[in-house]
Amino acid sequence: MGETLRAEVASLRATRWFADTPVPTSEIVRVLEAARWTGSARNRQPWRFVVVRDRGLQKALSLLGAYAAHLAAAPVVVLLAVNQETGGEDAEFDAGRAAQSLMLAAHGLGMGTCPASFFPAYNAERAARMVDVEAPWKVRTAISLGYPAPTPPGRSAIPSGRLPLDRLVRWIDG
Repeated sequence: MGETLRAEVASLRATRWFADTPVPTSEIVRVLEAARWTGSARNRQPWRFVVVRDRGLQKALSLLGAYAAHLAAAPVVVLLAVNQETGGEDAEFDAGRAAQSLMLAAHGLGMGTCPASFFPAYNAERAARMVDVEAPWKVRTAISLGYPAPTPPGRSAIPSGRLPLDRLVRWIDG
């Protein structure tokens, strides 16, 4: 992998603290375009996006999971609706690919993102109802989006760093 590309991917970090700076609609559209062009099994594109800029709704969504609090402070929340009926067993994987494309595009534009999962299942169902997403579509994931603010001291949620490649890969040669 080229050093520039590796540096771009390696520098992507979850952003849970956002500046009060609004995100222009044109920039939101740019990250949604990147997600839209993500590949999917049999080109099914089993995803739809719901953009939320309503602070009251963002606050309500932030209460639907142990790790969703950052949704309340973000200027933008993008909900990812997935259709497993037409998307097949690959739908969740494909949706994850679209989410990663969205997050990398936002990062390339100087924005920060952080995914949130709505679990248990009743939280995902509540999230879908809040934004008028109906079956067979399900909303299990939201992505906060905005310009990063400094993390308050002592507020790191997770240790940083990555496991070395030799602990993650097993080679089988013929």
